[in-house]
Amino acid sequence: MRWRTILIQYCFLLVTCLRSALEAVPIDIDKTKVKNTQPVDSAKIEPPDTGLYYDEYLKQVIDVLETDNHFREKLQKADIEEIKSGRLSKELDLVSHHVRTKLDELKRQEVARLRMLIKAKLDSLQDTGIDHHALLKQFDHLNHMNPDKFESTDLDMLIKAATSDLEHYDKTRHEEFKKYEMMKEHERREYLKTLNEEKRKEEESKFEEMKKKHENHPKVNHPGSKDQLKEVWEETDGLDPNDFDPKTFFKLHDVNNDGFLDEQELEALFTKELEKVYDPKNEEDDMVEMEEERLRMREHVMNEVDANKDRLVTLEEFLKATEKKEFLEPDSWETLDQQQFFTEEELKEYENLISLQENELKKKADELQKQKEELQRQHDQLEAQKLEYHQVVQQMEQKKLQEIPPSGPGGESKL
Repeated sequence: MRWRTILIQYCFLLVTCLRSALEAVPIDIDKTKVKNTQPVDSAKIEPPDTGLYYDEYLKQVIDVLETDNHFREKLQKADIEEIKSGRLSKELDLVSHHVRTKLDELKRQEVARLRMLIKAKLDSLQDTGIDHHALLKQFDHLNHMNPDKFESTDLDMLIKAATSDLEHYDKTRHEEFKKYEMMKEHERREYLKTLNEEKRKEEESKFEEMKKKHENHPKVNHPGSKDQLKEVWEETDGLDPNDFDPKTFFKLHDVNNDGFLDEQELEALFTKELEKVYDPKNEEDDMVEMEEERLRMREHVMNEVDANKDRLVTLEEFLKATEKKEFLEPDSWETLDQQQFFTEEELKEYENLISLQENELKKKADELQKQKEELQRQHDQLEAQKLEYHQVVQQMEQKKLQEIPPSGPGGESKL
């Protein structure tokens, strides 16, 4: 489950994390007091989609590498910097022949897939201008100079590409959310332009009313604060708030028992807070905004708690955070309805971009229409020529029949 954060936490530290979890001192929890407790079968936990275009290839390489005992042994002694620097990739030369053969086959399949994507891209672009650099960038996660063999260079490139891409994952999500909000406002304003003055006032009034209705929600606890965690402890876990214990809380919410709280496990802690603000049944509540709020909460807690910035929270980091003043006396949390997503200048710039894109699409549509008309004209011309040719052939056949002399009683020609 953890490699959704970054590659190294899921694939290359898996053995280390499992060992840490097994060696950790068990915490006694009265499971009879906890609501909806079900044993977690780690074998059934599927790592979520990373969103990377080489996601399937990444998962397959991880699965194959974990079958090699030598590589797993090296992982136990490796640290994050050793992995990220590429030194661990050199160990690939010592894995079994069977594993190398499987990796070679995976690489050939991935290269074939990328070539097919590039061919489709080239076919769609035709002669409208091709950015070859952008197309070749798809190969950043493998060495395309040797398409048949999976080498240490390929593992090194895969680690660095996945780490870099996933580190920018949150930034990309924020940018997409901003575009979403600007598009929403753009479409609202465009719709208002189509209405008469009376209807426009009605829509504006309804918009303000829904906005106020959305803002009228219970107080949201500061993410990661004692108040917020105690609420989860009481309402989700069904435990007495007076018995709140950070160590026990950590163990309860380390769902896959790997000794860490990863990003998904942290985000699950904010569900109660988000339900105070968002309800899918309410017209005024936008579920896309809810997910952005969840992302903001998780980022905030990670910045406060994750000391070594590996995007995983250890028990030690978690307990240290509970000793801080911010844990006991946090500032008030500003929800998205108190934020300004974009300025008027940014909206205007975005609308200009949309206008340019629409003009470009219209231009392409006009060109395609002209091509269609030209093809139709050529088709009609060919059909006319075909008909004319058919008529000429018929006339020639009739003329030949007319020129044949009549025959006598015995079949001899009378001529």
